[in-house]
Amino acid sequence: MALPDKEKLVKNFSRCPNWEEKYLYVIELGAQLAPLTDEYRQDENLISGCQSQVWIVMQTAENGNLSFLGDSDAAIVKGLVAIVFSLYQGLTAQDVVTLDVRPFFTQLELSQHLTPSRSQGLEAMIRTIRARAQQLI
Repeated sequence: MALPDKEKLVKNFSRCPNWEEKYLYVIELGAQLAPLTDEYRQDENLISGCQSQVWIVMQTAENGNLSFLGDSDAAIVKGLVAIVFSLYQGLTAQDVVTLDVRPFFTQLELSQHLTPSRSQGLEAMIRTIRARAQQLI
C-alpha cells in the first residue's frame, strides 16, 4: 500500500479545484488499499457506528510499529479509511493514542463536506483504532 503521507495529502487536496474533484481523489485513495481477504472480514474487525460496512485490521510489527488493513462497501468511506491509515500507518500504539487526527480533517475541510452519517462513521473509525491501540500499551 503506497498511501501518501499527511503533507502530501494536504498538497494533493489543495490541488483539487472543487469538492467534486476532492471526492474523486478520496475515492482514488480508497482504490489504493490492498484487497481485504475474507479471513479479515469478520465481526471483530467490523467498525460499530458506521452506516456503511467498514473493516479495520491493526497489526503490530516486530519493531512495535502498527500497520493497517481495511475495506468498506462504500467507495467514499473506503477513501476515508485510506486517509485514516495514511495518518496512523507506521506509528507505535502509544503514538496512535497520543495523536489527535481531528485537526487534520479540519485542515482538509473534510469535516465541513461530509454528511453527518459519514462524519459519525469517521469518528467511529478513529475511536476504534485509538481504543485498540490503547489495549496494546
